[in-house]
Amino acid sequence: MKIKTILVSSLLFSVALMLYSCNKGPYPGFKLVGDIVYMKYHLKGEEGGKTPELNDIVTVSMEYRLEDTVLFSSKEMPEALSFPLVDPTFKGDIYDGLKFMVVGDSVTVAFPVDSFYVKMVGMQELPEFVKPGDPMYFDIKLLKIQSQEEVQAENNARLLQMKEEENLLLQDYLKTNNITIEPTESGLYYIEKNKGNGRLPAPGDMLQVHFTVGLIDGMQLFSSYSQQPIDVEFGKPFDTKGFDEALGYMRKGSKATIIVHSSLAFDSVGRAQMIPPYTSLVYELELMGIRSLAEVQAERAAKAKAEELQKEQAKISEAGKISKYIRDNKINVAPSESGLYYIETLAGTGMKAEAGKSVKVHYTLYNIEGKKLQSSKDMDKPFEFVLGQGQVIKGWDEGIAYMKAGGKATLLVPSVIAYGANQRGADIPPYSPLVFEVELLEVK
Repeated sequence: MKIKTILVSSLLFSVALMLYSCNKGPYPGFKLVGDIVYMKYHLKGEEGGKTPELNDIVTVSMEYRLEDTVLFSSKEMPEALSFPLVDPTFKGDIYDGLKFMVVGDSVTVAFPVDSFYVKMVGMQELPEFVKPGDPMYFDIKLLKIQSQEEVQAENNARLLQMKEEENLLLQDYLKTNNITIEPTESGLYYIEKNKGNGRLPAPGDMLQVHFTVGLIDGMQLFSSYSQQPIDVEFGKPFDTKGFDEALGYMRKGSKATIIVHSSLAFDSVGRAQMIPPYTSLVYELELMGIRSLAEVQAERAAKAKAEELQKEQAKISEAGKISKYIRDNKINVAPSESGLYYIETLAGTGMKAEAGKSVKVHYTLYNIEGKKLQSSKDMDKPFEFVLGQGQVIKGWDEGIAYMKAGGKATLLVPSVIAYGANQRGADIPPYSPLVFEVELLEVK
């Protein structure tokens, strides 16, 4: 009986000791693995399985979070997350944690949030929403371990498959669209829709071109038809080799469809995320005109001169526009030293807006003639920014600083503290004085 009691007591002591070991330290429930990294295991992979080595490529499912806020999740990515195992940025980071994992392991790694933002991300200061010493948690499931050679071989095999598929897709496209024309010597399919007239382009000519381009599956990537024709200097690379070649077959007024094999486009590299490797492209081309380089340069110089003259006239007339607005709206306040007219329409009773504080503002923007250009109320989305940090125009940094929460005002902002000589979209030309109706919703 005594032996049984001793055994039970010993077992309970062992369990208590194990629980104490797991819960001591800065992160309750975590074990210090290898005297390096705090980890909590949720699932165990193959016993005695291979662990990743330096420079191996690991594929993981990963989420990192604060106590109550998820900051990143690989579940939102189209593909699994893969990266090389590198030297740790600090003792106990995720790279240290991965060294102890085998495929199938699911763990959480914990370390101070300071280490993440300052050492791993490289920020000079912590974000406002975290406190020094708060824990950061990385939930990691290790899906795959590969050497760099294995990954390269896998990528080569995938590219070879894409290359074979491109030719099959191209043949299917030609058949579906009843295209029987033979390609040029380079492999370009040039299908003339309208012959045009006049001479062919010569090197150095400036061509006015409209075009659309899309993938062979019909997805459109770009169209110039929403803007002016694009000037292309013939004989110099502009777009793809296929595009450049096709221009040489065209006359003024010509229209053509061209099918550009990847060997005349972006080949095995692709273009960002829009054009995968080994992708054929389909263009619709229209040659609007052929001019000499001298003609285009003269035209551009004349346009630049006209724009400068227009700017100068706007600069001269700005004061008159402001005076008229003041007269028409019976404004009797004096401008500040910067030229800002601050017209209070409702005094606020809340916290005063000061530099360094975050403010939330509803606004409606008008040009000096009274045309409404934009409103946060129409979008039902107040604008939030830190006052005095240069995040907005100078007129706003100055004007909002006169207000308290709950207040309303009109700001008449001369261009010198707005956008100055710069054009801001189609509605705000250079030297435009602006009128803002603002409501300060919150200061914090």
